[in-house]
Amino acid sequence: MEASQEDRSAYLAALGFPLLVIAGGALGYLAPAAVEPISGWTTWLLGIVMFGMGLTLRPADFALVARRPLPVLIGVVAQFVIMSALAVVVTLLLRLPPEVAAGVILVGCAPGGTSSNVVSYLARGDVALSVTMTSISTLLAPLVIPVLTLWLAGEYMPVSASSMALSILRMVFLPVVAGLLLRLVVPKAIEAVLPALPWVSVVAISLIVAIVVFGSRDKIVQAGLIVLAAVVIHNALGYALGYATGRLSRQPEPVARTMAIEVGMQNSGLAATLAGAYLSPLAALPGAVFSVWHNLSGALLVLIARRVDYSHD
Repeated sequence: MEASQEDRSAYLAALGFPLLVIAGGALGYLAPAAVEPISGWTTWLLGIVMFGMGLTLRPADFALVARRPLPVLIGVVAQFVIMSALAVVVTLLLRLPPEVAAGVILVGCAPGGTSSNVVSYLARGDVALSVTMTSISTLLAPLVIPVLTLWLAGEYMPVSASSMALSILRMVFLPVVAGLLLRLVVPKAIEAVLPALPWVSVVAISLIVAIVVFGSRDKIVQAGLIVLAAVVIHNALGYALGYATGRLSRQPEPVARTMAIEVGMQNSGLAATLAGAYLSPLAALPGAVFSVWHNLSGALLVLIARRVDYSHD
C-alpha cells in the first residue's frame, strides 16, 4: 500500500510540474504587469531551486561513485557530450536564428534536470544512479557549461565564460553545498519538510519561466514554433541516444532507462536564467520551453516504460 501511495504522489508531481510551469508561461505572456516587478529575481529563484536540491542530498548519494564508477562516468560524460552535440546538430538542421541557436546550445550544455529523479523512479529506472548523475553533473556545471557554451555558441553571440562560471558558482554550486551541509547539521528538521521541497522548486521554476516569457513575449509569436520544434527534437534524440549509450555499454535495463532520462532531461531553468543574464531574452526562450516540454515528455516516457514492463510480466 505504501508503494502505491508513493507512486501516486510521484505521479502527481510528474504531471503537476508541467501544468504549473505552463501556468507560469501563460502568466508571463498574458499578464506582463504582474511579472514585471519580479523580472530581476531569476538568480534568486534559481538559487532556491538549487538549495532545495542540496537539501534532498546525502553523502550516501555520492558513495555510488566509489561502488559503481563505470555507469556514473558513462552517464555524466554522455549527459554533456550527447546533449551539447545534439544542440549543434539541431541548430544546423533547423537553421535557427543566432539568438535561438545560442539558447538551444546553452540548454544542451546544462546538467541533468531536477525532476529527472522522479521520472526515473516512475519509469522503474535506477534511482540511486539518477540522483548521483544529477548531483555530479550539477557540481561540474561551473566548469563545464562556460567552456562548452563559449566553444559551441560563441559564433552566434558573444559569451563571457569567466563571468558565467562565477554566476554558476553563486547560483548552483554554493546553494547545493549549503543545502547538503544543512541536512547534515539538522537532518530531522529537513526530513520533515522534504515532501514540500519539489513543489517549492517547481513554483520557483514556474516564476523563472514567467519572467523569461515576459522578457521575450514580443518575439514569441514569430519564434515560438521553431523553438518548440528544436526543443522536441533535442529532447527526443537525447532520450534515444542516452538509452542507446546504456545498452551499448552493456548496462542493465534500469540503468539504461536512467541514462535515457538523465541525458534527455536538462536543468533548463539554469539555462534560461544564464541565457537571460548573458545572452538575450530571446535566447532564454528555448530554456523556458524545454522546462515545460521535458516534464510532459518525461510523463509520456513513464507510461511507455510501464507498458513495456506490463507486457513482459
